[in-house]
Amino acid sequence: MILNRKLCKLYKLTLMIMVLGEYIRFLRERKDNSLRELAKKLEITPAFLSDVELGRRNPSDEVLRNIARLLDTTVDDLRAHDTRAPLEAIKRLAASDPSYGLAFRQVVEGKITPQELMDLVKKKKEGKEGK
Repeated sequence: MILNRKLCKLYKLTLMIMVLGEYIRFLRERKDNSLRELAKKLEITPAFLSDVELGRRNPSDEVLRNIARLLDTTVDDLRAHDTRAPLEAIKRLAASDPSYGLAFRQVVEGKITPQELMDLVKKKKEGKEGK
């Protein structure tokens, strides 16, 4: 029983750290779909889907919605595995409030680690949920 619990935790951790393309491949294979089959259902080329799974290209919002639908998941679930920085949103924030630009620079220059930033976000989220 303990071994099964440890394996389950390891499995969940592995799923959490998959990037978008890897996760899409995992979901596709779990449903026993070939790359060509899924690409045909999505009305995209197998080469494009392969590039998405390999992290070379990024799906549009429409393709992402269709992938989520066909693989029985949600867009939010898929986006949770998307590690790309939302550059346009970051640019808008920095343009609207210079303090965001300074904060982002602290992260880029390594003065704040990604883990510290995630811990801060988690703490703030927990504080809001407690109210």
